[in-house]
Formats: sequence, structure tokens, C-alpha cells
Amino acid sequence: MMAEIVPPILMQWNGEAMVPATSRWAKEADRHYVVGQRYRMVEEQERSEVSHRHEFAWLRTAWESLPDNLLDQYPNPEILRKHGLIAKGHCTMTQHVCASVAEAERLAAILRPYDAYAIVRQRGPVVTVYKAVSQSYRAMGAKMFQRSKSDLMEFVGDLLGIDPATLGKVQEAA
Repeated sequence: MMAEIVPPILMQWNGEAMVPATSRWAKEADRHYVVGQRYRMVEEQERSEVSHRHEFAWLRTAWESLPDNLLDQYPNPEILRKHGLIAKGHCTMTQHVCASVAEAERLAAILRPYDAYAIVRQRGPVVTVYKAVSQSYRAMGAKMFQRSKSDLMEFVGDLLGIDPATLGKVQEAA
């Protein structure tokens, strides 16, 4: 059983206590926290929209320079992004244990077309489905986004044989 992930809840300092910023956030807090229990707070810096847009811009530029032999595997920048995130561990993994190898092969064949962005692997009687985590503002804070962006640059840089730092600079110069 997986633990529920608590979304970031917008709080406001009122001079004496941190309180949910709106009634919507109060309802979220009530859903996830227990009255009287102590929780450790960590400030999370808002993520830069510039950094967010930069990722998608350099990714498109990098995708446009992929060699022809990789275009079947990465037919668009979004698949490249999500597969890169998965390869670098920014993903969820679900395993399905089947009664036989033949059943696992059938299940993998059924699952593959449902999500072009997921990676479905079948090994013996086990089918594993990997899905990239969302990089949306709501799902990822600044620190996690920057880590995933750097990992993605490394993945794409390795594909192209380019230093990851060069990827961002080439796009900025364009």
C-alpha cells in the first residue's frame, strides 16, 4: 500500500500561526492533517516560470536535432521528455504479476497502446509500467523541478553526445 502524497498547502503567517490561505486550502489541510499532531514545516520556494519555459524550449531544440535513428523511439518532444524523466528515476512504477509468461506478454501488449508516454516492460511473468511524474507547478516545487530538469538535460545530452550544460546555452543563444 502506497502512502498518500500530501500536496503543498498554501499557508499564510497571521502574526501568531500559519493558517491555510483560503477555505479551499483549509479543506485540503483537514483532509491530510490530524488536529493536535505536530508537523515539520519546510519553506518551498516558488518555481520560476522562466526556468519552466526554458526546459520546454531547449527540449524542443534538442529534439529537432535528434539523429534520424532516434526519431522512431522519440517521435515528439513530449515522449522524449517523459521517457527521459523515467530513465532518470522521476517516475512511478506499477508491477503486475501474472500467472504465466504468456499471460504477461498479453497484458503488456494490451497496456502499451493505452499510454504512449509510459514504458511497459515484460520480464518473465511480471509486467512493469513506468510513468513519468508530473512536472506541473502543483506537483513539483522549485528544488524538485530543478533536479528533474538537470537530470533530463543529462539524459538528452547523453543521447546527443553533448554536454548537458551546453544544451541550455545553445537554446538561450537562439
